[in-house]
Amino acid sequence: MSPAPERLFIGGEWVEPAGGHYEVVDPATEEVVGLAPEASRAQVYEAAAAAKAAFPAWSRTRPEERAAILDRAADLVQRDFLAHAEIARRESGATASTARGMQVGVGIARFRRYARGALEPVEEAVAPQVNEAGPMGKAGVFGALAVRQPVGVVTCITSYNNPWANPAGKIAPALAMGNTVVVKPAPQDPLSVHRMAAALAEAGVPPGVVNVVTGSGAEAGEAAVDSPDIDMVSFTGSTAVGQRIAEVCGRGMKRQLMELGGKGAALVLEDADLGSAVAGIGTTFSFYSGQICTAPTRVLVHRSRYDELIGALAAYANALTVGDPADRATVVGPVISAAHRDRVEAYVELGRKEGARVVTGGARPGHLDRGFYVAPTLLADCTPDMRVVREEIFGPVVVVVPFDDEEEGVALANDSDYGLIDYVWSGDVARAFRIARRLRAGGVGVNTVGRNMEAPFGGFRKSGVGRDVGSYALHAYSETQAIVWPG
Repeated sequence: MSPAPERLFIGGEWVEPAGGHYEVVDPATEEVVGLAPEASRAQVYEAAAAAKAAFPAWSRTRPEERAAILDRAADLVQRDFLAHAEIARRESGATASTARGMQVGVGIARFRRYARGALEPVEEAVAPQVNEAGPMGKAGVFGALAVRQPVGVVTCITSYNNPWANPAGKIAPALAMGNTVVVKPAPQDPLSVHRMAAALAEAGVPPGVVNVVTGSGAEAGEAAVDSPDIDMVSFTGSTAVGQRIAEVCGRGMKRQLMELGGKGAALVLEDADLGSAVAGIGTTFSFYSGQICTAPTRVLVHRSRYDELIGALAAYANALTVGDPADRATVVGPVISAAHRDRVEAYVELGRKEGARVVTGGARPGHLDRGFYVAPTLLADCTPDMRVVREEIFGPVVVVVPFDDEEEGVALANDSDYGLIDYVWSGDVARAFRIARRLRAGGVGVNTVGRNMEAPFGGFRKSGVGRDVGSYALHAYSETQAIVWPG
C-alpha cells in the first residue's frame, strides 16, 4: 500500500500543497517512505503571515500556559514513541537504537526542558546609577531592568541528520520564549516534523503559532528566509547555505542563529589513554554514519603514538557491523542519500590522489546490494594542506595527521576554517584544560566526546553564529530590552 501524502500545516490547518508531492526515500532500502508536500513561495509567505498574526496573543500568554502546552506535547510524542521512532529510522537511515534514544527520545527531553524554560526569569536587575543634573534632567538615582522579550516570528530550518532532536531544539525554546515559528525541515526526512506539529496542535498550540512548510528544492527555504514577516532565522546545515542565508538576513536586519559545519580536531597527546581516544574518535565511524558536525573527524596525534593509534582505529572500524538499521546488531547504517554517498566517496578518492593512505574502508560494503552505504574509512599519512583534512566530508571518514610537540598540535588544531567542537586526550587533566583554553572552538571535550546539555553550543569562525542549548537557547530566541526609571 502506498503511503498517504502529507499536507502543509499553515495557520492551524492542514493544507494541500500547491506544488504536489515528492518522494521521501529510505536510505537503507531505497523504498519510498512517504510523500512530502511541495510548498509554493506564496504558501510559505502565508505561513509567515499566519505566524505574524498569531504572535501578539501568543507572546502575551502566561509562561505557565506555554509550559503546560510543551509538556503535553512531550506526553503526546511519548504516547506514540515507537511509531515515531520507526518513521525516523526509515526516513533518516539511523539505526533503531539511535532513532529511539537520540532522535525521538531527545526530542521529548527538549520539549520537557523548555517547558521548564518557559518559567525561567526573564528580568534581571541592573545596578542603580547616580546621575548628576544636566541636559537629560534632574539629578537622581536611576534604576534599570534588563528584560528578555520574544523576537517575533522565527524561521526554523533544520538538518537531515536528526529529524527530531534538531527541530525540537529550535521549536521548543522559541515557543517557550513567546515566539511563533515557521518550520522548514530538511527535504530528505521531513515526515517526523509533521508528527511533531500534529502533537503540538493536539497539545493546544493556538492556530498560527506553529507552521510547517516543506519542499524538495531551495524555493521553500528561500521564501522562509526572505519573507518580510520573518524576524529571525535559526538554521542548522552547511556553511555554504548558512552564508547565503546570512546575506539575506543582513539586508533585512534579521536576527540569526547559525549552527554550521565542523571539522573537529581530536588532539591526542603522547600521554593519552589510547583506548578512550579510540572509543571517542570511533564514534565518527558509527554515530549517524559520521553525518554529525561535532564528530572528531580530524585526528592530530603525537608522532610517538601515531602507529599505535592508526592500528587501534583500524581495528575499531573493522569490528563495526555495517547493515540494515532495523537489525539490532547493526552499528553503521547508510548515509542519507545516493548523492551524499557519491560525495563522500569522491572525497575518499580525492584523499588517495592527494597522497593519503587508505588504511581501511574506501569502498562500498560488498555484502549490501541496495542502500546508500559507505564503509567506515580511515585515511593515514595525511598532511595539513590536504582538502580531506581541511574540508567537511560529513561521512564515516577519519583523517589522521601526526605532530611532534604540543605547540605544533595546537597550531594544527587551530589551522581550520571551522571551530565547532574540538577534543583533547591527555593523562594530565590540568594540561588538557590548559590546551583547551587555547583552542579556537565553541566547545572542547576533555577526554570525552560526551556533551553537557546545559552548556552553550555553537561555533567560532565558519562553524556558526550564536549559542543555544540549555538556557542559552532561551537567550538566543529573545531580544533584550532595557527599562529605566528614576528612583
